[in-house]
Amino acid sequence: MNLTALSLLVDIIEAGNLSKAAVRLGMSRANVSHRLNQFERELGQQLLRRTTRQIEPTELGWKLYEHGRTIRRELLAATESVGSLGQSLQGTVRLSVPSGYGQLAMSSWLTEFMQLHPGVTLEVVFDNDIDDLLAGAVDFAMRVMAEPPAHLVARNMGPVHYVACAAPALVQAHGLPRSLADLHQVPLITSNLTGQKLRLAGYHGGSGAELRIQPRLVSANFYFLRDAILQGLGVGVVPDYMVREPLQRGELVRLPFEPGSLAFLSTSKYLLYMPTRYQTKAIATLIDFLLHKAAQQDAV
Repeated sequence: MNLTALSLLVDIIEAGNLSKAAVRLGMSRANVSHRLNQFERELGQQLLRRTTRQIEPTELGWKLYEHGRTIRRELLAATESVGSLGQSLQGTVRLSVPSGYGQLAMSSWLTEFMQLHPGVTLEVVFDNDIDDLLAGAVDFAMRVMAEPPAHLVARNMGPVHYVACAAPALVQAHGLPRSLADLHQVPLITSNLTGQKLRLAGYHGGSGAELRIQPRLVSANFYFLRDAILQGLGVGVVPDYMVREPLQRGELVRLPFEPGSLAFLSTSKYLLYMPTRYQTKAIATLIDFLLHKAAQQDAV
């Protein structure tokens, strides 16, 4: 059997369609289609049912995909073992990290990793979805979410807690809010999703109504939100990692909410990767390194 054609079949199925596979392989779509047709003629069997937008493997296509994936994984492992014999860690790792946590916490971790392993090249995408991971454009992704997708391997990096905070000047002007109910008395700065959860918190608290809050600034960009909070434009309800340093320096004041009152906003950090994708030694080492760094940060 033609192992090159078998590997092509794996790439097509993992990409989801011929066009995406062509982009990943640096080939034209016509070339990918021609090679697939040639492989099917050699076998005398149809491997994929094709439509304009997607492909669906036949029963034989799925069986060959499983065999091809296993063979390619073993070849990659063997090649890496030979190539790395007596050498330092080598290779390229492609990863996706969220814009907020990725820039504030992970940037320094990634540069430290590169200093420890000069033979490793990193391709880092700052994004907040998992499309790149599913399409095979990255080796793994770090995401902040309540629950990880069931079809992915998820390594827990620890919880994300939320805090309510404000600039000292704002506290002097508006007083010190001490509960969720007080948030309607001050300009609020938060993300859209957090704002929705806060408005519905009244139902969970037994009041039977939404909290009457009026966010002054809503954005998915936590850097932007943090700057606005520091400038005294409103009370911020944001993940603790975004404001940890300003709080330590006294640039922001943590509001004395009752312990646990913001627990319903908490999420977790996860490293996500496809269970079917081979991990090189460089990928596995970086994953372990990031898990260790996250554990150290949470212990502080």
